[in-house]
Parts: sequence; C-alpha cells; structure tokens
Amino acid sequence: MARARESLIDLDATPYYHCINRCIRRSYLCGDDKFSGNNFDHRRTWLVDRIKFLSTVFSIDIAAYAIMSNHYHLVLKVNRDEALNLTNDDVIERWYQLYHGCILVDRYRSGEKLNAAYMLRINEIVNEWRIRLYDISWFMRSLNEFIARKANKEDNCTGKFWEGRFKSQALLDESAILSCMMYVDLNPIRAKMADSLIGSDFTSIQERIKQYQSFKKQSNKKKKTNETSGFTVLQQPKLLLEFGSSMDKNTIPFTLFDYLELADFSSRLIVPNKRGSVLKTTPKILAVLNIEVDSWLNTIQHFRRHYANFAGSKSSLMKCAHSHNHSWYKGSA
Repeated sequence: MARARESLIDLDATPYYHCINRCIRRSYLCGDDKFSGNNFDHRRTWLVDRIKFLSTVFSIDIAAYAIMSNHYHLVLKVNRDEALNLTNDDVIERWYQLYHGCILVDRYRSGEKLNAAYMLRINEIVNEWRIRLYDISWFMRSLNEFIARKANKEDNCTGKFWEGRFKSQALLDESAILSCMMYVDLNPIRAKMADSLIGSDFTSIQERIKQYQSFKKQSNKKKKTNETSGFTVLQQPKLLLEFGSSMDKNTIPFTLFDYLELADFSSRLIVPNKRGSVLKTTPKILAVLNIEVDSWLNTIQHFRRHYANFAGSKSSLMKCAHSHNHSWYKGSA
C-alpha cells in the first residue's frame, strides 16, 4: 500500500533522497521506439537541462542523475537552511521563474504602497512558497509536468506520460548515500547501454569525469608554460552538488578523488570482460566505511531490492523506524 509522501520525506532524519520516475503507455523518455522507428534521445537533454534549472530555483541540489530509456534516477539533497534564510524578495524572484504568483504580490513587486493587512497576507503567501522551495514533491512536480507537456506536444497527444507519482528512498547515512549514488551512476553499465563510465551518456559521473579531465588538461598546460599562480582549486561541475568532506555539510561527504576511484573499481566489477583488470587494492573509501567488496557489489547492483523507502545501515534503519513509530524497515532485519 502506498504511503503518504509526508511519511517518506523526513528532513530531520536526512536531507538526501533517491527519486525515480518511469514513463507509461510506451512513451519513451529517450532512446529508440521499435514500433514507430522514432528516436527520442533529444529528450534526455530536456530532462538534464530542466533538472539543473530547477536546482537554481529550489533549495535542492543534484548529487547524481542518470537518464535512461524510459525512466530516470536522481539523488537529491535538500538545503532547508538556505531556503529559510532567503529574504522575501528572493523567494518571490525564485517562485516567479516557475509560476505566475498572485495579484497581491504583483502589486507589491510593482512598488505599490500596501497597508499592514495586505503585507501580512503577502508574508503568509511568501512563507508558503518558501516551504515549497525545499519540498521535493514540488521539485518533482515542476520537473515531471514540464517534461510531460513537452513530450505530449511533440507526440501530438494528451493523457498521462508518467506511470504515477515518483518513488523515493531516504538515504539515512554515508554508506547509503555512497552506494545509492554509485547505483545511479552505474545504471547504463548495468543495463549494458555503455561499457565505461566516460561512455555513460547523460549521467552525473560522465559529467564529473569530463570536468575533471578538462581541469587536468588546463593544469598540465600551465605547467608546460611555467605558469605559477599558487594553489589551484579543483573545479567541479557548477550545477551539481560538489564533493567535499564529512566535515562540510554543504558538500557530498567524500572527496571527488575517492569517488572516482571507487566508480572505476565498481564499473570493472560489473563489466564481465573487465573483471580481470579489477584493481587488486580495495579503494580506501570502502575500508573507511568498513564495507566488504562482495557486499558492495551486491548493493550497487540491487540497491532498490535491498531497501524500501529508507536505506542505510541496520542501526540507521532501526533508529529511523522507531522515530516513526515502526518496528522495523526493510533492510534492518
């Protein structure tokens, strides 16, 4: 039985969530439609562009994404503190990038002098919008409705484009965040749509690798021309949540180098013809988190089977279940 969304999103437990949505009625999100012969790869760009645009409006960051042929995966991080610290004018400016707003706020924006009762009502409206700016349901609504309308217009039809509301999993601890991000980034390889990370089109891992390669080339050019401008900061994709450390709550709690090393190691585990070239040394990030290789491989291949709406270690799952007045969650037994 489906649960109410408010029982699945608990920002006091975690700001990280894995969201998935799937097409219906053979409406290919992207890829080849064998029946019509049409190719819809261009719709991948629609989705990536919309996701990144929404991340600049909402106080919700993109940690990972993968756009598949008839569904997509997102790992989102909600930045509630950012939304709560926005001024009323900032909230209005952001909201008006997506929706028309209301007449009363239009009057306020035009500079009209309004009495105290009107200003009180405006504050109430703006506070409602502020809450929506860190609400995953509103983020997903703004994404799915936009894509559905655009696809239906292109297909010259009406009706449902998505099979239903999006599915979500709360990522309760660092091991859940890491394994879920890897599960998402390795989707094309598991589905045999790609045989390498750099060849995994429309994924966050491909974008991060390309950015890293570009940075390395620029650094090498500076060395060859004897340019010395001091310490160079590693540039990461601007519209993706940056990797940092467990000490910085505004970044993903791992370094980019550790994640790329683990991604390379994991992709070699999954691709049969590359297993012989798997690194003999286990990536240090697995050792730090005390995760065995066999357990890791099983998790990144079957993440959604391991967990239901909440993912994490047994202790994290039990703690969250008890806080929600449940005896247990799937994965804790």
